[in-house]
Amino acid sequence: MGRRPSRDPWDNFCQRMRRSIVGTFFDYGAEQGVGSARLVPAEPADVHHARTLCAEYGVLLTLGGVPQGSQPLGQSVLWVEPGREMAACRRLKEGGSQWFVQPGCLLGDLEEAGFRQFADWPSYLTVAAWLADRTLCDWDGGQTHMSGLDHAAVMLADGSTMTLGPFGTDSNQALPNLSAQQLVSSLFELSARTEAQACRRLGPWPARYRLDALLPAEGHTINLSHLVLGQGGALCWVEWVVLNERRMAPRPDTGRPDFSTHHDSSEDEAWFFAADLDARVKTLFDPSDLFPYTGQDI
Repeated sequence: MGRRPSRDPWDNFCQRMRRSIVGTFFDYGAEQGVGSARLVPAEPADVHHARTLCAEYGVLLTLGGVPQGSQPLGQSVLWVEPGREMAACRRLKEGGSQWFVQPGCLLGDLEEAGFRQFADWPSYLTVAAWLADRTLCDWDGGQTHMSGLDHAAVMLADGSTMTLGPFGTDSNQALPNLSAQQLVSSLFELSARTEAQACRRLGPWPARYRLDALLPAEGHTINLSHLVLGQGGALCWVEWVVLNERRMAPRPDTGRPDFSTHHDSSEDEAWFFAADLDARVKTLFDPSDLFPYTGQDI
């Protein structure tokens, strides 16, 4: 009659993961029903299958390779780390400056391809980990264009996908569905609030999530893809990006002054607002808490 199904939710989750994916799955075991596992996807569909099962079983879908806080008590975690089977890196057209890059591509690979900006960066980091890292993407407020990121295709917590990029009167980008339209509309409303405007007036962007992508420096275009910079894997899963080698600046200077001795009350207020902005952005992107709250320090 075949094998009797396990009554343990974690065992069931792992069994269904193995049946659903093409890539490699490692089960690290579980204690008192709280487990952890690792997925190295071989194709984008693997991550989509993982999202469905994580949502069903209440498992966090967490990007591997980025410093995180400790595992939440009472919640299982699936670490997803794109490997060499999702590491494409190719120029979009002969002589052009734009490159199609998958999340498993290493920064060292990009340097060899001609991205000299990555010469002093950790060569072992995946593009997914670099984009998610708060300190490596710590551009000043309104300066996210210096990342060289032109487009990003993402999977949201509800399983829908959308391509983020330049957004404005000169853009022909169409949002794919109603949920994407509502998300972007809500983000623009949030960026117009007093809290966001106060944060934007600071030199360094004080919040964890880059809502200042909607508040670019003068002369630069709004680019929705910049919302993924430094997000720690807490907002969405990045499926691929388009990087522009001519627009990318050297690594940002992460040396910050000591903000514990402010004398300007408006600056103190902005840093207080940052936490509220982060909570609102997180809720807009991930209302079901499929992705973790990143543990990196600001």
